[in-house]
Amino acid sequence: MNTYQQMHANQTVAFGIEKRKKWLKFDHAEMTILEAVTLLDNLVDSSDPDIDLPNSMHAFQTAEKIREVHPDKDWFQLTGLIHDLGKVMALWGEPQWCVVGDTFPVGCQFQPTCVFYKYFEENPDWNHPEYSTPNGIYKENCGLDQVMMSWGHDEYLYQVLKHNKATLPEEALNMIRYHSFYPYHASDSYKNLCNEKDVLMLPWIQEFNLFDLYTKSDKLLDPKALQPYYQSLVDKYIPGFLKW
Repeated sequence: MNTYQQMHANQTVAFGIEKRKKWLKFDHAEMTILEAVTLLDNLVDSSDPDIDLPNSMHAFQTAEKIREVHPDKDWFQLTGLIHDLGKVMALWGEPQWCVVGDTFPVGCQFQPTCVFYKYFEENPDWNHPEYSTPNGIYKENCGLDQVMMSWGHDEYLYQVLKHNKATLPEEALNMIRYHSFYPYHASDSYKNLCNEKDVLMLPWIQEFNLFDLYTKSDKLLDPKALQPYYQSLVDKYIPGFLKW
């Protein structure tokens, strides 16, 4: 089974609850943001067809492109640097199908705009009497922050930042939490679950995705030269050792 086939067959409500119990104890490591950036070079993302570069290079490429276009938004630049750090779960024994790749809500009907939609037919929640309805266990327009997303690196990093009291603005936290939720920001799906805040945040997530998707290149940067600048941003918004 490939990454998405395993993901879509196994990401259920019960599975999401189980993973949150495991990972939201934040007892796997203590390290700084830049240590996590370096650590991620040990991972090869099975869902990423892009060029073969270290993950830290993609992180710095994303951050630097954002810095070119948004020189006044240091929080946005830092978001570019850290957005994939939740993938460290894969280095601590988590299978990649519940770490990488696109995300989607669980507890409600899977939408055809989800990539490899047909694989959901293997999911135990596919025919669940409540989970298979459009709103599922949620109220209409409840807001995405009330919705359980499939477990992956987006949700994990968001929770790590909240737990460690990062002072990034709400726009940054939403970019991180939903940047892999393509049916929402690329296909206009799941509007029935969105509230006014989600509508306001959507353009920020779409703006971020331009940099996430289209900055990977063979042009190499010098992370050591860039590190002092980004260390200053880390010190401003997410200082010290974080519990992961």
